[in-house]
Amino acid sequence: MTARTRAIGVGRTRVPLGPVYGAMLAALYLPIAVLFIFSFNAGTSLSFPLVGFTLDWYEAVLGNGPMLDAARNSLIVGMASASVATTIGCLVAVAVLRFRFRGRGLLLAMAGLPLVVPFVVMGVAFFLLFVAIDVPRSLLTVTVGHSVIAIPYATLILLARLSGLDPALEDASMDLGASYPTTLRRIVLPLMAPTLLSAWLTCFIVSFDEIALAIFLVGGDPTFPVFLYGQLRFAQRLPVLIAMAVLLMIGTVVLTLIALRLRTDDP
Repeated sequence: MTARTRAIGVGRTRVPLGPVYGAMLAALYLPIAVLFIFSFNAGTSLSFPLVGFTLDWYEAVLGNGPMLDAARNSLIVGMASASVATTIGCLVAVAVLRFRFRGRGLLLAMAGLPLVVPFVVMGVAFFLLFVAIDVPRSLLTVTVGHSVIAIPYATLILLARLSGLDPALEDASMDLGASYPTTLRRIVLPLMAPTLLSAWLTCFIVSFDEIALAIFLVGGDPTFPVFLYGQLRFAQRLPVLIAMAVLLMIGTVVLTLIALRLRTDDP
């Protein structure tokens, strides 16, 4: 061993990783930076050089009733679908890890299936289903679709946490006379509370930003991504939409960081 600390790795590479990482970061964050810059542009044209600096577009967001209504719709759908997906994901995680029954692997596969099915395909499928059973499109149908696509995220997050929880705690509780539902309510769920909140926030973010399913399932009350997409054809409205998009992006990033912190801090 030399005094110099060696990096852990499997070998050398001729690929210039520094420029590759730089290009990857630029592809990820340059569009966001441009969006942020143009939200302060005094002009309505999305071109350089900027006309000037202004906060008027952020002020106009507060006076745009239809936009705020769309954001409220996304908030309602996101909260409802996150609650449903987190509940189902918790039940699947408990069933897969704590019980032995035929079809256990199939249940886990079905819970993760929405990750591999294109959202557009699922949107068409849900649309045809609701038409066939004569259910009008509304925020409720969007909530159903978003709950389904969020289940895999909740399931995977909760599976990881529950697999690290010592089953002896549950055995001890039941040895003392508690039923398994009581053990779940008073032992398991409190221990998993930070992870449950993290899973809920992740599902909320997935729902709030989703547009492919919402386009097929939304009725007369659009969610924010659908409203934003519909307003892009009006050039004069773009600065206000950009300002609102920046605010939502900041909110999404904050929620994501909170969810990651909860998962990191959960013992």
